[in-house]
Amino acid sequence: MKLFRRQRKFTKAKSHFLPIFNQQATLGKQAASALYDLVRSEDKGEWARLEKEVKQCEIQGDALLAEFYEAIYEVLLYPVDRDDLQVFAMGMDEFLDQINTSAKSILLYMPDRIDQPLIDLAQYIDAEADAMVNIIRLMSDMKANFSAISMQCDRITELEHAGDDSYEEYIGSIFRDEKNAIELMKYKNLAEVFEATTDRAKKFSDHVRKILLRYVQ
Repeated sequence: MKLFRRQRKFTKAKSHFLPIFNQQATLGKQAASALYDLVRSEDKGEWARLEKEVKQCEIQGDALLAEFYEAIYEVLLYPVDRDDLQVFAMGMDEFLDQINTSAKSILLYMPDRIDQPLIDLAQYIDAEADAMVNIIRLMSDMKANFSAISMQCDRITELEHAGDDSYEEYIGSIFRDEKNAIELMKYKNLAEVFEATTDRAKKFSDHVRKILLRYVQ
């Protein structure tokens, strides 16, 4: 009964902030899709346009995070640990920030080419963003959607592991095959940034799992 009361309190609090969380997840998806489009384009003018689109998402995400903190600190006594709500806001913001870093890195390094493993990593990031949108949609009723939320967390874990595999294989291949040392460092740095982005989504899903266990029996 105690756990059920905690779950109801969390759902009530979550519903209060759900519009902010939904907007954050939507911005993450928009930015991730723009990043995926960027790495598939050979037009460097298009790179610049899409990087600006990602940056605008990141700016809007920062504004949403500020809105979240204003809302949560208006209430001195909240029925739910603020840390549990902050996990959602900060987790999605960190993911969006890292997507922005990934897009910005392409413009910073201006690599001669975008290799397929980088495209694969961007695709994993885009798919993780889809899963995060689904998680937020389902969190309005954690008890009823427990299995569905867990499946989305599993999906993020699978994508992060696939990203690790792509990253490791790519690092090995460029050190074997790339003769231009400057380009090699560009590709290495880009791969590290992209792989770190997949890790941010995994970190978010791990927090979601902990909250599920805390509030749902």
